[in-house]
Amino acid sequence: MTVPDEVVGRAEAILRAACGDRVRTRFVLAPLTTFRIGGPAALFLEPESEGDLVAVSEAVRQTGIPIAILGKGSNVLVADEGYRGIVLRLGRGYRWSARDGDRLTAGGAMPLPALAGVALAHGLAGLEFGVAIPASLGGAVRMNAGAHGGSLADVIESVDMFGLSDGSSRRVPANEAGFSYRRSALAPDGVVVGATVRLGPGEPPEIRARMDEARDWRRRTQPLAEPNCGSVFKNPHGDHAARLIETAGAKGRRVGSASVSTKHANFIVASEGATASDVLTLVREIQDLVEERSGIRLEPEVHLLGDLDLASR
Repeated sequence: MTVPDEVVGRAEAILRAACGDRVRTRFVLAPLTTFRIGGPAALFLEPESEGDLVAVSEAVRQTGIPIAILGKGSNVLVADEGYRGIVLRLGRGYRWSARDGDRLTAGGAMPLPALAGVALAHGLAGLEFGVAIPASLGGAVRMNAGAHGGSLADVIESVDMFGLSDGSSRRVPANEAGFSYRRSALAPDGVVVGATVRLGPGEPPEIRARMDEARDWRRRTQPLAEPNCGSVFKNPHGDHAARLIETAGAKGRRVGSASVSTKHANFIVASEGATASDVLTLVREIQDLVEERSGIRLEPEVHLLGDLDLASR
């Protein structure tokens, strides 16, 4: 994406007036992602309050600079050239939780596994699947993350959004969020600053057992010791992406220093020296091989950040 220096400079000035030296320039994003690859953000900020988000909104509205939001950095591939815009990652001010009966409300930066632990501590069942999803609550809500037969859509009651285009706050009821398989219809210019889940009473030993089972399954089946982004492709209806990839002979396939995991075919692992270009080329090759073998074009689940396009070759 082509964003003039003067646009970046004006956006930086607006942010610094409100947030001071917490605004970072040419900030390397790779350590904030589970792939551990990718270039820098032109501007980076960890908002701690709605005041910070208001400043970001002003910068976006006055300059038109692109903006992207990071959670825990899973499910994202950052371009080697980085992101020519503002990257936000909600700060500690948005990492909190509170209980009201069978409801838990939490900030968008709250890690989903940690929120599952809060539910366990209060004897609340229904969020056990979240312990196996390395995402922030905000990111998990936006993509309707799920595992082990459960998803956020099953338990979400409402979502708290901050709109960057108009600087407004809004609570979105679950039935207006447009949840479907691995996606939502939440406004793309909105930041998920919090959410409320409604759970049910459960026996802590039974809740803990289900959480342990989810953790054990993840350790057994996923390449946790190697940098990866989680599942690369969505499962097509009635089938599994991993099975289709393995059947197409792509398990273990390598491009540069990126390869299809031999432990789970729907994972791409990034060895030392891997680039986003390696990963993107491998993703395209997998799509082509699977389509040639099965007639199914796999849809990526990984979010692309920067000048990356799976439609081009």
